[in-house]
Amino acid sequence: MITIKNLSFHYKSKTPLFNDLSLGIESGRIVGLLGKNGAGKSTLLNLISGLLEPKHGDITVNSYVPFQRDPNFLADIYMVPEEFSLPHVSINGYLKAFSPLYPHFGKEKFDQIAKEFELDKSAQLNRLSHGQRKKFLIAFALASNCKVLVLDEPTNGLDIPSKSQFRKILVGSVTEEQVVLISTHQVKDIDTIIDKVVVIDNGAIIYQEDMETISQNLFFDTVPSITGIEKLLYHEQSPLGYKILVPASGENESRIDLELLFNAITNKNI
Repeated sequence: MITIKNLSFHYKSKTPLFNDLSLGIESGRIVGLLGKNGAGKSTLLNLISGLLEPKHGDITVNSYVPFQRDPNFLADIYMVPEEFSLPHVSINGYLKAFSPLYPHFGKEKFDQIAKEFELDKSAQLNRLSHGQRKKFLIAFALASNCKVLVLDEPTNGLDIPSKSQFRKILVGSVTEEQVVLISTHQVKDIDTIIDKVVVIDNGAIIYQEDMETISQNLFFDTVPSITGIEKLLYHEQSPLGYKILVPASGENESRIDLELLFNAITNKNI
């Protein structure tokens, strides 16, 4: 559904951000896109969404070239950006104006999500808090039923209960025909909902793996001491001793610590 081949991109008067990057994401996936500040996560999302044009290489999304901005492409992709502005209208007014742009928009689905997010549809968007406006955009994105949903830092501005709601609502809303691509620094907010992780560093994809495969091959644990631990791949101190990453033995599985995994990857321990 999303195919990137030999992508190169740079901003004016800057060194290349991506050079010969390739990536494929099929339907039915919720993918976590991780990387340090400046790694290019938001830029990659903008390229996929058709807001930027590659310098070299090819991107296709649902068989369309994003930057050509074909109306059929735009009707089946929705992006929730990290930073956004909304018109000075009510939620009802926004729905009336913009939901017709998305042929598969589900009004009842939006109403249900809005209810769970405790959104008042008569409220003026410009008078809502940042967190409430973010919840509105998430609700609209999910109700659009677009085949591709691109979420850039979706949990920024959400309080702890809202983050829990977000995870529950997202998992319950996405179908096998959709792809959800989530870029975030808040890895603990998504570690239970993604089924694939992609890590970008220095303009390249340095790691991509299914969560199921990670769980089968790696074991995450917390121990009081690392003395005598064999095949230790990575460790960090924690209030309870040490968080460790070792090869899985096949006897049992552990919950994936996505933050520990990310640090191990970027420190080149995996």
